[in-house]
Amino acid sequence: MHAFKFRAIILVAIAFILGCNEFIIVGILNDVGHQFNVPVASVGYLVTVFALVYAISTPFITLFVGRYSYFKSLMVLMVIFILSNTFSGLASSFFWLTVSRILTALVAGVIISLTITIANQIAPLDKRPWLIAWVFSGFSIASVFGVPIGTWISTTFTWRDSFWAITIVSLLTLALAYFSLPHKMSQETGNLRDQLALLKDHRIQVAITLPFFGSGGIYVFYTYLRPTLTTLLHFSTQSLSLLLFIYGLTAIVSNQLSGQIAQHGSLKLMPKVYAIEAILLFILPLVTGLQWVALAVVFCLGITMYLLNSPIQLHFLMVAEQDYPQSIVLASSLNSIFFNFGISLGSATGASW
Repeated sequence: MHAFKFRAIILVAIAFILGCNEFIIVGILNDVGHQFNVPVASVGYLVTVFALVYAISTPFITLFVGRYSYFKSLMVLMVIFILSNTFSGLASSFFWLTVSRILTALVAGVIISLTITIANQIAPLDKRPWLIAWVFSGFSIASVFGVPIGTWISTTFTWRDSFWAITIVSLLTLALAYFSLPHKMSQETGNLRDQLALLKDHRIQVAITLPFFGSGGIYVFYTYLRPTLTTLLHFSTQSLSLLLFIYGLTAIVSNQLSGQIAQHGSLKLMPKVYAIEAILLFILPLVTGLQWVALAVVFCLGITMYLLNSPIQLHFLMVAEQDYPQSIVLASSLNSIFFNFGISLGSATGASW
């Protein structure tokens, strides 16, 4: 049991560094724009580009690595991730920063897919919802600690130092993963056609629309959280890190509630969740003149943000385990793929407004 808990911590740590890397742009939009003399909306498109590359490339790379050792594939992809993140810190222009974000996005989706696949293998059956929820919580923990700390590093030193910090934590996590995760795991392999058979299942086809539209709605708002808080709601730059920290706490609550929903195997609550989220997004622009009311709406949006994660992920894995065991890694990637398609839609829509 102690070995399982330590491995669980490592898997959550992997999700944490991926979350820090993906979300860091939200906290350093203004600083990057100032240095490279580009509008904040243009820097925001880095979120769109990252999410779109992530969503498009992940299924193809996942299909390829699904035929090889999960452990070895994870190690190689994490090394590429670390090099790409370091490249972001070295970027000499906005163009090269964009290139570095594309390189990172190419591997990030596959890493989280492998992480979820490994979590599904090492966890006892009754612990799977718990561990899946915590892996997703790694992204929320990144919002709580990673993004505010990255924002503080950026405003206190430079935005480049935020990427250096991610590289250091990533190297430590890679070393711990190498020595703690099982090097050999049971897996069924199949050719491309066999793996893609999963996508013909109507249970999968309907389910992938949920993360797509869910993240598409919330990321119209979340991509521009920093300027929303400082420019629209007129909170001071000094209070920004604290507000981002509190928002991250709401996201952790969201993921843990998601795990509770998954424990009961229910996706039936999602229509109600989406209705509440839509109402909150509609209300937000109407109450911007009421600073603290608007802030309460922002935090309520944080609680709704990730409620879908665990139940939909376990749904994908359940369908694959029962009928398409050769497609487990692909099933592990579907939530992230279509969540990021939604992110690209939402962040692009937010930029246009």
